[in-house]
Amino acid sequence: MKAQTLKGFRDYGPEEMLVRDEMFARVAGVFRSFGYAPLHTPALEYAEILLGKYGDEGEKLLYKFEDHGGRMVALRYDLTVPLARYVGMNQNLRFPFRRFQIAPVWRAERPQKGRFREFYQCDVDMVGIDSAQADAECILIDHSVLKTLGLEGYRIQINHREYLDGLLEQLQIPGNKVVPVMRILDKVDKVSVEDLGEWLKEEGLGDEQITTLLGLSAVEGDNANRFAEGRKLAAGNEKAEAALRRLEQVVALVDATMPDVPVFFTPSIARGLDYYTGIVYETFLPSEYGVGSVMSGGRYDNLLGSFSKQQIPAVGISLGIDRLLSAMTAAGETTEVVASDVLVCTVKGAEDGAAVVAGKLRAGLGGSSVELFPKAAKLKKQMEYANKKNAAVVVITGPDELAAGTATVRSMKTGEQATVALDGVVETTAKMLGGNNE
Repeated sequence: MKAQTLKGFRDYGPEEMLVRDEMFARVAGVFRSFGYAPLHTPALEYAEILLGKYGDEGEKLLYKFEDHGGRMVALRYDLTVPLARYVGMNQNLRFPFRRFQIAPVWRAERPQKGRFREFYQCDVDMVGIDSAQADAECILIDHSVLKTLGLEGYRIQINHREYLDGLLEQLQIPGNKVVPVMRILDKVDKVSVEDLGEWLKEEGLGDEQITTLLGLSAVEGDNANRFAEGRKLAAGNEKAEAALRRLEQVVALVDATMPDVPVFFTPSIARGLDYYTGIVYETFLPSEYGVGSVMSGGRYDNLLGSFSKQQIPAVGISLGIDRLLSAMTAAGETTEVVASDVLVCTVKGAEDGAAVVAGKLRAGLGGSSVELFPKAAKLKKQMEYANKKNAAVVVITGPDELAAGTATVRSMKTGEQATVALDGVVETTAKMLGGNNE
Protein backbone atom coordinates (compact mmCIF):
# COMPACT_ATOMS: atom_id res chain seq x y z
CA MET A 1 0.00 0.00 0.00
CA LYS A 2 1.33 3.41 -0.97
CA ALA A 3 1.48 5.86 1.94
CA GLN A 4 -0.22 9.06 0.75
CA THR A 5 -2.75 11.70 1.78
CA LEU A 6 -5.96 12.49 -0.05
CA LYS A 7 -5.65 15.22 -2.67
CA GLY A 8 -6.25 18.59 -1.04
CA PHE A 9 -5.39 17.29 2.44
CA ARG A 10 -2.07 17.40 4.29
CA ASP A 11 -0.22 16.49 7.45
CA TYR A 12 1.23 19.04 9.84
CA GLY A 13 4.49 17.83 11.38
CA PRO A 14 5.47 18.57 14.99
CA GLU A 15 7.61 21.56 14.01
CA GLU A 16 4.72 23.10 12.04
CA MET A 17 2.23 22.38 14.80
CA LEU A 18 4.41 24.01 17.44
CA VAL A 19 4.51 27.21 15.36
CA ARG A 20 0.77 27.03 14.64
CA ASP A 21 -0.08 26.39 18.29
CA GLU A 22 2.04 29.37 19.32
CA MET A 23 0.17 31.55 16.82
CA PHE A 24 -3.20 30.22 17.98
CA ALA A 25 -2.26 31.06 21.57
CA ARG A 26 -1.34 34.64 20.64
CA VAL A 27 -4.56 35.13 18.67
CA ALA A 28 -6.69 33.56 21.40
CA GLY A 29 -5.02 35.90 23.89
CA VAL A 30 -6.27 38.89 21.88
CA PHE A 31 -9.79 37.46 21.74
CA ARG A 32 -9.83 36.84 25.47
CA SER A 33 -8.61 40.39 26.14
CA PHE A 34 -11.84 41.64 24.53
CA GLY A 35 -13.99 39.31 26.64
CA TYR A 36 -14.52 36.43 24.17
CA ALA A 37 -14.60 32.79 25.30
CA PRO A 38 -13.89 29.60 23.29
CA LEU A 39 -16.63 27.42 21.78
CA HIS A 40 -16.39 23.95 20.24
CA THR A 41 -18.87 22.62 17.67
CA PRO A 42 -18.81 19.19 15.96
CA ALA A 43 -17.21 18.59 12.57
CA LEU A 44 -20.34 16.85 11.28
CA GLU A 45 -23.76 18.49 11.06
CA TYR A 46 -27.08 17.37 9.63
CA ALA A 47 -26.85 18.35 5.96
CA GLU A 48 -30.06 20.40 6.22
CA ILE A 49 -28.36 22.63 8.81
CA LEU A 50 -25.77 23.72 6.24
CA LEU A 51 -27.77 23.62 3.01
CA GLY A 52 -29.15 26.88 1.69
CA LYS A 53 -26.68 29.07 3.63
CA TYR A 54 -23.77 29.53 1.22
CA GLY A 55 -25.33 30.20 -2.18
CA ASP A 56 -25.05 27.97 -5.23
CA GLU A 57 -21.26 28.12 -5.43
CA GLY A 58 -20.75 27.27 -1.78
CA GLU A 59 -23.35 24.52 -1.87
CA LYS A 60 -21.33 22.64 -4.49
CA LEU A 61 -18.34 22.57 -2.16
CA LEU A 62 -20.08 20.83 0.75
CA TYR A 63 -18.88 17.34 1.64
CA LYS A 64 -22.27 15.55 1.95
CA PHE A 65 -22.91 11.85 2.48
CA GLU A 66 -25.30 9.36 4.09
CA ASP A 67 -24.07 7.95 7.39
CA HIS A 68 -24.63 4.40 8.69
CA GLY A 69 -27.94 5.45 10.22
CA GLY A 70 -29.29 6.63 6.86
CA ARG A 71 -29.00 10.31 7.83
CA MET A 72 -27.74 12.91 5.34
CA VAL A 73 -24.83 14.65 7.03
CA ALA A 74 -22.15 17.12 5.94
CA LEU A 75 -18.75 18.30 7.13
CA ARG A 76 -18.88 21.90 8.27
CA TYR A 77 -18.10 24.45 5.56
CA ASP A 78 -17.37 27.26 8.01
CA LEU A 79 -17.73 28.05 11.71
CA THR A 80 -20.53 30.63 11.37
CA VAL A 81 -23.49 28.40 10.53
CA PRO A 82 -22.62 25.94 13.36
CA LEU A 83 -22.55 28.96 15.69
CA ALA A 84 -26.02 29.95 14.48
CA ARG A 85 -27.25 26.39 15.10
CA TYR A 86 -25.70 26.43 18.60
CA VAL A 87 -27.44 29.70 19.48
CA GLY A 88 -30.74 28.32 18.21
CA MET A 89 -30.35 25.27 20.47
CA ASN A 90 -29.43 27.32 23.56
CA GLN A 91 -32.20 29.84 24.10
CA ASN A 92 -30.94 30.70 27.61
CA LEU A 93 -27.75 32.40 26.38
CA ARG A 94 -27.05 35.79 27.91
CA PHE A 95 -26.51 38.50 25.31
CA PRO A 96 -24.20 39.82 24.15
CA PHE A 97 -22.76 36.34 23.60
CA ARG A 98 -19.09 36.59 22.63
CA ARG A 99 -17.33 33.49 21.33
CA PHE A 100 -14.29 32.46 19.33
CA GLN A 101 -13.45 29.14 17.70
CA ILE A 102 -10.29 27.77 16.07
CA ALA A 103 -11.03 24.58 14.15
CA PRO A 104 -10.76 22.84 10.75
CA VAL A 105 -13.41 23.20 8.04
CA TRP A 106 -13.83 21.28 4.78
CA ARG A 107 -14.60 22.42 1.23
CA ALA A 108 -14.53 20.18 -1.86
CA GLU A 109 -12.85 22.75 -4.06
CA ARG A 110 -10.05 22.32 -6.58
CA PRO A 111 -6.74 22.22 -4.70
CA GLN A 112 -4.13 24.75 -5.76
CA LYS A 113 -1.22 26.61 -4.23
CA GLY A 114 -2.25 27.85 -0.79
CA ARG A 115 -5.75 26.36 -1.11
CA PHE A 116 -6.68 23.03 0.46
CA ARG A 117 -9.85 21.01 1.03
CA GLU A 118 -9.23 20.89 4.77
CA PHE A 119 -8.00 24.03 6.48
CA TYR A 120 -8.29 25.89 9.76
CA GLN A 121 -10.55 28.83 10.37
CA CYS A 122 -10.36 31.15 13.32
CA ASP A 123 -13.60 33.03 14.01
CA VAL A 124 -14.64 35.62 16.57
CA ASP A 125 -18.29 36.71 16.81
CA MET A 126 -20.61 38.82 18.94
CA VAL A 127 -24.24 37.65 19.03
CA GLY A 128 -27.34 39.44 20.27
CA ILE A 129 -26.42 43.11 19.78
CA ASP A 130 -26.93 45.35 16.73
CA SER A 131 -24.84 48.47 17.31
CA ALA A 132 -22.09 50.50 15.71
CA GLN A 133 -19.94 49.71 18.75
CA ALA A 134 -20.26 45.97 18.09
CA ASP A 135 -19.28 46.55 14.46
CA ALA A 136 -16.32 48.68 15.56
CA GLU A 137 -15.15 46.03 18.03
CA CYS A 138 -14.49 43.59 15.18
CA ILE A 139 -12.21 46.16 13.55
CA LEU A 140 -10.36 46.73 16.82
CA ILE A 141 -9.87 42.98 17.25
CA ASP A 142 -8.70 42.67 13.64
CA HIS A 143 -6.13 45.42 14.19
CA SER A 144 -5.00 44.01 17.55
CA VAL A 145 -4.46 40.52 16.11
CA LEU A 146 -2.30 41.77 13.25
CA LYS A 147 -0.27 43.99 15.59
CA THR A 148 0.25 41.05 17.94
CA LEU A 149 1.49 38.92 15.04
CA GLY A 150 3.98 41.62 14.04
CA LEU A 151 2.47 42.38 10.62
CA GLU A 152 2.53 45.87 9.14
CA GLY A 153 1.18 47.92 6.26
CA TYR A 154 -2.24 46.24 6.24
CA ARG A 155 -5.49 47.97 5.33
CA ILE A 156 -8.84 47.13 6.91
CA GLN A 157 -11.46 47.82 4.25
CA ILE A 158 -15.13 48.08 5.16
CA ASN A 159 -18.42 48.46 3.33
CA HIS A 160 -22.10 47.87 4.04
CA ARG A 161 -24.35 45.46 2.17
CA GLU A 162 -27.22 47.93 2.48
CA TYR A 163 -25.09 50.51 0.68
CA LEU A 164 -24.59 48.09 -2.19
CA ASP A 165 -28.28 47.13 -2.15
CA GLY A 166 -29.21 50.80 -2.31
CA LEU A 167 -26.78 51.47 -5.12
CA LEU A 168 -28.12 48.52 -7.14
CA GLU A 169 -31.65 49.81 -6.55
CA GLN A 170 -30.54 53.23 -7.75
CA LEU A 171 -29.12 51.62 -10.89
CA GLN A 172 -32.40 49.72 -11.40
CA ILE A 173 -30.67 46.35 -11.43
CA PRO A 174 -33.32 43.55 -11.27
CA GLY A 175 -33.67 41.66 -7.98
CA ASN A 176 -32.68 38.34 -9.54
CA LYS A 177 -29.36 39.90 -10.56
CA VAL A 178 -28.41 41.34 -7.17
CA VAL A 179 -26.65 38.24 -5.78
CA PRO A 180 -24.76 37.45 -9.03
CA VAL A 181 -23.60 41.07 -9.24
CA MET A 182 -22.50 40.99 -5.58
CA ARG A 183 -20.43 37.88 -6.26
CA ILE A 184 -18.78 39.54 -9.24
CA LEU A 185 -17.95 42.63 -7.18
CA ASP A 186 -16.49 40.38 -4.48
CA LYS A 187 -13.76 39.40 -6.97
CA VAL A 188 -12.59 43.01 -7.40
CA ASP A 189 -9.21 42.31 -5.75
CA LYS A 190 -8.62 39.10 -7.72
CA VAL A 191 -9.25 39.99 -11.39
CA SER A 192 -8.85 42.89 -13.79
CA VAL A 193 -11.38 45.68 -14.27
CA GLU A 194 -11.83 44.43 -17.83
CA ASP A 195 -12.84 40.97 -16.61
CA LEU A 196 -15.28 42.47 -14.11
CA GLY A 197 -16.83 44.52 -16.88
CA GLU A 198 -17.21 41.48 -19.12
CA TRP A 199 -18.84 39.44 -16.34
CA LEU A 200 -21.26 42.26 -15.51
CA LYS A 201 -22.12 42.52 -19.19
CA GLU A 202 -22.84 38.78 -19.28
CA GLU A 203 -25.39 39.37 -16.49
CA GLY A 204 -27.23 41.72 -18.83
CA LEU A 205 -26.15 45.06 -17.33
CA GLY A 206 -25.99 48.16 -19.50
CA ASP A 207 -22.96 50.35 -20.14
CA GLU A 208 -23.99 53.06 -17.64
CA GLN A 209 -24.68 50.50 -14.92
CA ILE A 210 -21.33 48.82 -15.54
CA THR A 211 -19.44 52.13 -15.55
CA THR A 212 -20.95 53.11 -12.19
CA LEU A 213 -20.18 49.75 -10.58
CA LEU A 214 -16.61 49.74 -11.87
CA GLY A 215 -16.30 53.25 -10.46
CA LEU A 216 -16.60 51.74 -6.97
CA SER A 217 -13.00 50.57 -7.16
CA ALA A 218 -11.82 54.10 -8.02
CA VAL A 219 -12.94 55.61 -4.68
CA GLU A 220 -9.72 56.71 -2.95
CA GLY A 221 -8.26 59.18 -0.46
CA ASP A 222 -9.10 59.62 3.21
CA ASN A 223 -12.41 58.48 4.64
CA ALA A 224 -13.99 61.92 4.34
CA ASN A 225 -13.38 61.87 0.58
CA ARG A 226 -14.41 58.22 0.30
CA PHE A 227 -17.77 58.83 2.01
CA ALA A 228 -18.36 61.89 -0.17
CA GLU A 229 -17.66 59.88 -3.33
CA GLY A 230 -19.86 57.05 -2.06
CA ARG A 231 -22.75 59.47 -1.61
CA LYS A 232 -22.37 60.73 -5.17
CA LEU A 233 -22.50 57.22 -6.61
CA ALA A 234 -25.76 56.37 -4.79
CA ALA A 235 -27.21 59.88 -4.60
CA GLY A 236 -30.83 59.98 -3.49
CA ASN A 237 -31.12 56.41 -2.16
CA GLU A 238 -32.07 56.46 1.54
CA LYS A 239 -31.01 52.86 2.13
CA ALA A 240 -27.50 53.65 0.91
CA GLU A 241 -27.44 56.92 2.87
CA ALA A 242 -28.42 55.15 6.11
CA ALA A 243 -25.65 52.59 5.55
CA LEU A 244 -23.10 55.36 5.05
CA ARG A 245 -24.18 57.06 8.29
CA ARG A 246 -23.68 53.77 10.16
CA LEU A 247 -20.24 53.29 8.63
CA GLU A 248 -19.23 56.84 9.54
CA GLN A 249 -20.28 56.15 13.12
CA VAL A 250 -18.23 52.94 13.16
CA VAL A 251 -15.13 54.68 11.83
CA ALA A 252 -15.52 57.48 14.41
CA LEU A 253 -15.71 54.91 17.24
CA VAL A 254 -12.60 53.12 15.98
CA ASP A 255 -10.69 56.41 15.66
CA ALA A 256 -11.71 57.44 19.18
CA THR A 257 -10.57 54.10 20.65
CA MET A 258 -7.41 53.36 18.63
CA PRO A 259 -6.41 56.32 16.42
CA ASP A 260 -3.80 54.34 14.47
CA VAL A 261 -6.16 51.72 12.97
CA PRO A 262 -5.87 51.78 9.12
CA VAL A 263 -9.60 51.40 8.38
CA PHE A 264 -11.05 52.66 5.08
CA PHE A 265 -14.54 52.78 3.59
CA THR A 266 -14.18 50.80 0.35
CA PRO A 267 -17.48 50.56 -1.61
CA SER A 268 -16.20 47.77 -3.90
CA ILE A 269 -15.96 45.28 -0.99
CA ALA A 270 -18.99 42.97 -1.25
CA ARG A 271 -18.26 39.60 0.41
CA GLY A 272 -19.78 36.79 -1.63
CA LEU A 273 -21.80 34.85 0.95
CA ASP A 274 -25.54 35.42 0.85
CA TYR A 275 -26.11 35.80 4.57
CA TYR A 276 -24.39 39.18 5.12
CA THR A 277 -26.81 42.00 5.94
CA GLY A 278 -24.77 44.96 7.21
CA ILE A 279 -21.15 45.97 7.59
CA VAL A 280 -18.61 43.76 5.78
CA TYR A 281 -14.85 43.59 6.41
CA GLU A 282 -11.86 42.60 4.29
CA THR A 283 -8.27 43.05 5.45
CA PHE A 284 -5.39 43.04 2.98
CA LEU A 285 -1.65 42.83 3.54
CA PRO A 286 0.81 44.61 1.23
CA SER A 287 1.83 42.74 -1.94
CA GLU A 288 5.29 41.90 -0.59
CA TYR A 289 3.71 39.38 1.80
CA GLY A 290 2.26 37.54 -1.19
CA VAL A 291 -0.98 36.47 0.47
CA GLY A 292 -3.65 39.15 -0.15
CA SER A 293 -6.68 39.05 2.11
CA VAL A 294 -6.10 37.60 5.60
CA MET A 295 -9.20 38.55 7.59
CA SER A 296 -12.83 39.05 6.55
CA GLY A 297 -16.39 38.90 7.81
CA GLY A 298 -19.38 41.06 8.51
CA ARG A 299 -22.82 41.42 10.05
CA TYR A 300 -25.34 38.62 9.47
CA ASP A 301 -28.52 39.56 11.32
CA ASN A 302 -30.86 37.12 9.55
CA LEU A 303 -28.90 33.87 9.69
CA LEU A 304 -29.58 33.03 13.34
CA GLY A 305 -33.31 33.51 12.84
CA SER A 306 -33.38 30.37 10.70
CA PHE A 307 -32.63 28.33 13.84
CA SER A 308 -34.78 30.17 16.39
CA LYS A 309 -38.16 31.85 16.68
CA GLN A 310 -36.70 35.34 16.67
CA GLN A 311 -34.23 37.44 14.72
CA ILE A 312 -30.91 37.61 16.59
CA PRO A 313 -28.28 40.08 15.33
CA ALA A 314 -24.69 38.91 14.96
CA VAL A 315 -21.38 40.19 13.65
CA GLY A 316 -17.96 38.57 13.33
CA ILE A 317 -14.70 38.12 11.48
CA SER A 318 -12.70 35.11 10.31
CA LEU A 319 -8.91 34.87 10.14
CA GLY A 320 -7.10 33.07 7.33
CA ILE A 321 -4.73 31.04 9.49
CA ASP A 322 -2.55 29.61 6.73
CA ARG A 323 -2.26 32.94 4.93
CA LEU A 324 -1.32 34.67 8.16
CA LEU A 325 1.35 32.05 8.88
CA SER A 326 2.77 32.53 5.37
CA ALA A 327 2.83 36.28 5.91
CA MET A 328 4.53 35.93 9.29
CA THR A 329 7.17 33.66 7.76
CA ALA A 330 7.77 36.18 4.97
CA ALA A 331 8.18 38.91 7.58
CA GLY A 332 10.49 36.82 9.76
CA GLU A 333 7.97 36.89 12.59
CA THR A 334 7.76 33.11 13.07
CA THR A 335 10.58 31.93 15.28
CA GLU A 336 11.82 28.46 16.07
CA VAL A 337 9.62 27.18 18.84
CA VAL A 338 11.20 25.26 21.70
CA ALA A 339 9.92 21.69 21.72
CA SER A 340 11.46 20.95 25.12
CA ASP A 341 12.76 23.51 27.59
CA VAL A 342 14.96 20.99 29.39
CA LEU A 343 16.48 17.68 28.31
CA VAL A 344 17.69 15.32 31.06
CA CYS A 345 20.37 13.03 29.62
CA THR A 346 20.42 9.35 30.54
CA VAL A 347 23.87 7.89 31.19
CA LYS A 348 24.55 4.17 31.53
CA GLY A 349 24.56 3.15 35.18
CA ALA A 350 22.53 6.19 36.25
CA GLU A 351 19.19 5.54 34.51
CA ASP A 352 17.13 5.63 37.71
CA GLY A 353 18.87 8.76 38.94
CA ALA A 354 18.12 10.57 35.67
CA ALA A 355 14.44 9.69 36.01
CA VAL A 356 14.41 11.04 39.58
CA VAL A 357 16.05 14.31 38.48
CA ALA A 358 13.53 14.69 35.64
CA GLY A 359 10.70 14.24 38.13
CA LYS A 360 12.18 16.92 40.42
CA LEU A 361 12.45 19.34 37.52
CA ARG A 362 8.87 18.76 36.32
CA ALA A 363 7.58 19.35 39.84
CA GLY A 364 9.74 22.41 40.48
CA LEU A 365 9.67 24.25 37.14
CA GLY A 366 5.92 24.68 36.82
CA GLY A 367 4.91 25.03 33.17
CA SER A 368 8.32 24.29 31.63
CA SER A 369 8.63 21.14 29.53
CA VAL A 370 11.15 18.58 30.78
CA GLU A 371 12.09 15.68 28.51
CA LEU A 372 13.96 12.59 29.70
CA PHE A 373 16.05 10.77 27.10
CA PRO A 374 14.45 7.33 27.36
CA LYS A 375 17.57 5.16 27.07
CA ALA A 376 21.21 5.39 28.00
CA ALA A 377 23.23 6.54 24.98
CA LYS A 378 26.43 8.38 24.12
CA LEU A 379 26.36 11.97 25.36
CA LYS A 380 27.26 13.23 21.86
CA LYS A 381 24.10 11.65 20.46
CA GLN A 382 21.97 13.12 23.27
CA MET A 383 23.45 16.59 22.80
CA GLU A 384 22.72 16.44 19.06
CA TYR A 385 19.16 15.47 19.95
CA ALA A 386 18.95 18.44 22.35
CA ASN A 387 20.04 20.79 19.57
CA LYS A 388 17.50 19.30 17.17
CA LYS A 389 14.71 19.79 19.71
CA ASN A 390 15.98 23.32 20.41
CA ALA A 391 16.23 22.53 24.11
CA ALA A 392 17.29 25.50 26.19
CA VAL A 393 19.00 23.61 29.03
CA VAL A 394 20.56 20.15 29.36
CA VAL A 395 20.95 18.36 32.70
CA ILE A 396 23.46 15.49 32.98
CA THR A 397 23.65 13.14 35.90
CA GLY A 398 26.03 10.20 35.42
CA PRO A 399 27.19 7.60 37.96
CA ASP A 400 29.97 9.83 39.30
CA GLU A 401 27.61 12.81 39.74
CA LEU A 402 25.01 10.67 41.48
CA ALA A 403 27.64 9.23 43.82
CA ALA A 404 28.64 12.78 44.72
CA GLY A 405 25.01 13.96 44.98
CA THR A 406 25.42 16.44 42.11
CA ALA A 407 24.25 17.13 38.53
CA THR A 408 25.69 19.15 35.66
CA VAL A 409 23.45 21.87 34.24
CA ARG A 410 24.33 23.42 30.85
CA SER A 411 22.77 26.33 28.96
CA MET A 412 22.57 25.43 25.26
CA LYS A 413 22.37 29.11 24.33
CA THR A 414 25.32 30.56 26.23
CA GLY A 415 27.40 27.45 26.91
CA GLU A 416 27.39 28.28 30.62
CA GLN A 417 27.77 25.13 32.72
CA ALA A 418 27.58 24.45 36.46
CA THR A 419 27.89 21.40 38.66
CA VAL A 420 25.43 21.75 41.52
CA ALA A 421 24.03 19.70 44.38
CA LEU A 422 20.90 17.75 43.48
CA ASP A 423 18.94 19.90 45.91
CA GLY A 424 19.88 22.96 43.85
CA VAL A 425 19.30 21.56 40.35
CA VAL A 426 15.82 23.05 40.03
CA GLU A 427 16.95 26.54 41.06
CA THR A 428 19.99 26.51 38.75
CA THR A 429 17.96 25.20 35.79
CA ALA A 430 15.31 27.88 36.37
CA LYS A 431 17.98 30.61 36.34
CA MET A 432 19.45 29.31 33.08
CA LEU A 433 15.99 29.12 31.50
CA GLY A 434 15.40 32.71 32.57
CA GLY A 435 18.70 33.79 31.06
CA ASN A 436 17.80 32.11 27.77
CA ASN A 437 14.59 34.15 27.62
CA GLU A 438 16.26 37.53 28.17
